[in-house]
Amino acid sequence: KETLAADSGTSAPAVTEYGDPGAGIVLIRPVGRHDEASVEDEIKIIRTNTGMEFKVLSFTVEDWNRDLSPWEAPPAFGKEGFGGLAARTLGEILKYCGDRSLKYYIGGYSLAGLFALWAAYQTDVFDGVAATSPSMWFPGFSEYMSDNGIGCDKVYLSLGNREEKTRNPIMSTVGDRIRDSYVALKESGVNCILEWNEGNHFTDPVIRTAKAFSWILTA
Repeated sequence: KETLAADSGTSAPAVTEYGDPGAGIVLIRPVGRHDEASVEDEIKIIRTNTGMEFKVLSFTVEDWNRDLSPWEAPPAFGKEGFGGLAARTLGEILKYCGDRSLKYYIGGYSLAGLFALWAAYQTDVFDGVAATSPSMWFPGFSEYMSDNGIGCDKVYLSLGNREEKTRNPIMSTVGDRIRDSYVALKESGVNCILEWNEGNHFTDPVIRTAKAFSWILTA
């Protein structure tokens, strides 16, 4: 584990490197501060599942709703809306993806999963996307996917089987939207899987995310 860029109070995410620095595979993991402690646990599971060596670049964003949302949107719950600064965050990430002899995979959980999926529509740098319980309810996102082409050929999607069973009218659309997006990706020729996990949105995020990265590394 090595900190490459400390958070100096600016909007740039702090970057931490894990794993084999000379590996030909790089996993890009946008996280919030609440996720930082779990990254090393994910790495152990991925290694066990795949037997592969890789490097992980973990990008800790300052403001989850602001820095990972592709465009501005009103609150889905509570009072905090979405700031729409994903393009700025992706710009920082791409600074670390300049060696095209390496394979880069991007993934994340919840809004970070949505960000990872959106990022693959902005660039062809990534060889695959691990979108674990992504926030597919995000306004306009499934329509965006329908209207645009993705820049990678492998996508892992997952959802908890209780996530759509909520009284929140916005978030309850997550199941239908991820099903539709899975079909659209398959029809466009993407190697894609949609996996349903037991539980709600907060059940076993470390295990689910490790499973997602394991799939795109071996698919």
